[in-house]
Amino acid sequence: MSNLNIRTTRDNDAFDHRSGSLIERGIFNHRALFLLLCLLITAFFIMQAKNLGVSASYDKMLPKAHPYIQNFMEYRDGLRGLGDNIRVVVKVKEGTIYQKDYLKTLAAINDEIFILHGVDRPWMRSLVTPVVRWTEATEEGFRGGPVLPNGYDGSARSIAQLEQNVMRAGLVGSLVSNDATSSMIVIPLVSQDADGEPIDYHALATQIEDIRTRYEADPEHPVSIHVIGFAKLIGDLIDGLYQVMVFFVAALIITLVILFAYTHCIRSSILVIACSLVGVSWQLGMIAVLGLDLDPFSMLVPFLVVAVGVSHGAQKMNGIMQDIGRGASPYVAARLTFRRLFLAGLTALAADVAGFAVLMVIDIEVIRELALTASIGVGVLIITNLIMIPILMSYIGVSPRAAKRSLAAEQKRTGEAHGFTHVWRFLEKFTTRRWASAAVIATVALAAWGLTTSRDLQIGDLDAGAPELRPDSRYNLDNAFITTNYGISSDIFAVMVVTAYDGCRDYQTMTEIDRLAWHLEQVPGVQQTSSLAHTIRNYTSGMFEGNPKWGTISDNQGLIDSQVNNAVAWNSEFLNTHCDLTPVVAFLSDHKAETLQRVVDAASSFAEQANNDQHQFLLAAGNSGVDAATNAVVDSSNRKMLLYVYLVVAALCLVIFRSFLALIVALVPLMLTSILTEALMVLLGIGVKVSTLPVVALGVGIGIDYAIYLLSSQLAFQRMGYGVSEAYSRALAATGKVVGLVGVTLAAGVITWIWSPIKFQADMGILLTFMFACNMLGALILVPALSHFLLPRLTKQDTIGRPGS
Repeated sequence: MSNLNIRTTRDNDAFDHRSGSLIERGIFNHRALFLLLCLLITAFFIMQAKNLGVSASYDKMLPKAHPYIQNFMEYRDGLRGLGDNIRVVVKVKEGTIYQKDYLKTLAAINDEIFILHGVDRPWMRSLVTPVVRWTEATEEGFRGGPVLPNGYDGSARSIAQLEQNVMRAGLVGSLVSNDATSSMIVIPLVSQDADGEPIDYHALATQIEDIRTRYEADPEHPVSIHVIGFAKLIGDLIDGLYQVMVFFVAALIITLVILFAYTHCIRSSILVIACSLVGVSWQLGMIAVLGLDLDPFSMLVPFLVVAVGVSHGAQKMNGIMQDIGRGASPYVAARLTFRRLFLAGLTALAADVAGFAVLMVIDIEVIRELALTASIGVGVLIITNLIMIPILMSYIGVSPRAAKRSLAAEQKRTGEAHGFTHVWRFLEKFTTRRWASAAVIATVALAAWGLTTSRDLQIGDLDAGAPELRPDSRYNLDNAFITTNYGISSDIFAVMVVTAYDGCRDYQTMTEIDRLAWHLEQVPGVQQTSSLAHTIRNYTSGMFEGNPKWGTISDNQGLIDSQVNNAVAWNSEFLNTHCDLTPVVAFLSDHKAETLQRVVDAASSFAEQANNDQHQFLLAAGNSGVDAATNAVVDSSNRKMLLYVYLVVAALCLVIFRSFLALIVALVPLMLTSILTEALMVLLGIGVKVSTLPVVALGVGIGIDYAIYLLSSQLAFQRMGYGVSEAYSRALAATGKVVGLVGVTLAAGVITWIWSPIKFQADMGILLTFMFACNMLGALILVPALSHFLLPRLTKQDTIGRPGS
């Protein structure tokens, strides 16, 4: 193990510059040129990062390979208003909506929204849009027209006529609140503009927020406005990015303070942070060059890149500091540390990259972009942290005081110079049989509890509203108001009924549509359904003077044809122009995972029995249909993703450890952390969904860093002939203390997220804090405990290939 024989001579001129690997010689023998090149690259990527935008796309959230989404995308143009939309509720402060001033304000708001970029104008619905119509049956036949009377002039008579038309159209509970104090504007959005570009949700949400602010502040318009919808949610999350930056800066300050408290060297502490930030600048610049944007669900990635960079940078800083304390020059210390730790660091970073990259298996574009951007960020740390830090420290060195402290701590190995004597001595106990046995028994007990608890882990949203935001956020308060005051929610699940050309009017098809609507209404969580069959029922009843006993579907095809023709003439939302597509719409009480699953099961079982050559019942459209498909993809990807992560990490660990038993020692703490994290999610009521799915995989990729640095050092000492106890003690002095330092530092940095106004960031803060701490403790406790049983005497016969340095 020649590379652990640290040079102690002060005659640094005698250092053989031709020693070391080809990579080491190429880098350090041309270090000035390398730094100049890095400086130019940094400047270039900083300039590119200025063009980086923050946006989100509804289509990027769709799992496009899922059959439900493929059906939705194929028939999207014929599904009017069943895709992405915003709902704006305008509430009068006093009285009911049937007032001249209120209706004037509603019309003004409607007109301003109508011209906004991204609105699907022909299908925008409110009391003042002409597509919202009423019908009634009279002795002379059917009568109808727009809900807002054609001759509306604001008079008491025309307002009374409007109120009557609202009742005729059955809009109470849908476009008009149950207590008639507010009305709704439903705003369908196009997926792309005329140039094929996605809609800028943040710009649209900002414009609607501006409308709300102006009208609520104007005394001439005594109304309050409530807004929900995916675009508004994304707008709120993007606005929250500025607050996230505050926590990002706070984490950096906490990290710097803890590093300085450990090293007492401000220059090296700042250097570790600075090089990690350089890595982030490279990452953001590369994202911009690739033409990608950041989105609210990847806004935590830059911090994770800094966290990984600090982890590796602190190891390099610690090694160089110890070598300088032994008498080596900064240049020699940097080379020796690079020689010792580069392979371990490279393997750990490769594991980190794998932890991010494996997210590519999830067929959701927003997650794939997160995987790409995170992989890029971690990948560049190979240069900015594994290489740049040793090179820069070879120039600036460390303070003499810090070097002496580091040497004293290393010589005593238990950390007495830092006041941690009892901590390190306590950890060394886990190399003895008694303590190792207790640790293994505790691990088995925790794993059993975690596996039992994690069986209740649910897929999808577990709360009403937007779980990404706090329950008391403006968005969720608006959602609660709408849910309380309207008879139908904004959670819509639609089954698409596809027929041959002009086949939707067929009697057999119509009866099956009617049966499906009734079938769905029996499912708990379904408020009501609506379909073309419902329209035909009302029409048939109307033809017999509104007698309810005739509220059925006639078997007379000629009668059905006339009714469908009238529906087409009235621009029905349940018909496309070719009458070969009609949706069955179910309004759900919420979009919780269990509600969606019940509806999916009911609709799927019906479709299996009803589908034939004449008609096909295809799932699913509507925002809840998309949620159901997303939940299915997340559910199927969750275990597969973890399996791939562990396989890649295991392969990389075998490369560096060259021992199957050592591989087990490294993976057990990671597996325990994964199990306990899922159990924690159950206890906190956090479901597995697009925003939380990456966290467990990332914990595996980042968590392996601890085991790689600690165990690789321990194995090296064991292969030199030391026993487990002495090897672990020496490994603690070399890399273990920094493992503890980094774990505490990163946990302290992310725990501040708990106070974030964005709930999913707070949830991520809790989970990441737990995972950083659990992985750190797992490495420091379980590595020696498992080594006692599995690696008591590591020899050449116990390794794969020949022992390396």
